[in-house]
Amino acid sequence: MYFDFDPGKPTLWIFVAVILFFIALLFFGVHKKVADSLDARAERIRMDINEARRLREEAQDLLASCQRKQKEAEKKAEEIIKRARNDADVMVERSRRETAGRLERRAALAEARIANAESQALSEVRARAIGAAIAAAGKILGRDMTAADHARLIDEGIARMGKSFR
Repeated sequence: MYFDFDPGKPTLWIFVAVILFFIALLFFGVHKKVADSLDARAERIRMDINEARRLREEAQDLLASCQRKQKEAEKKAEEIIKRARNDADVMVERSRRETAGRLERRAALAEARIANAESQALSEVRARAIGAAIAAAGKILGRDMTAADHARLIDEGIARMGKSFR
């Protein structure tokens, strides 16, 4: 390649200006500032990545913890349901026994009342039968017996009593 150093051409001056510009940048330490800025940006990115990793690990730990708690809660719920079913079965059985016991007591009470009513009815029937028999005997004895028969019965009763006392 051929480079022409003609001071009248703008190419030379542009080349010189670019070289001077880069020298000025180097002189004022712009390259250090750019490097520091890039290093700082890289450090921020690295910290952001580390923070993201830490947050991801925390999220995974939290997820695992929540899943464990959910499983424990489901297990407790199953135990509660099982216990409730057992309690309900026990209550149903107890209720059945109590109901059967109450029915037996009521049946026994009803039988006792029936027996009592039968006894009272028999007593009333006997009393009425005795009353009717007495009334009938009185009517029979009163009609068929004469005054002489009455006197004779009284005399015989007195005689028997006399023999009993001797």
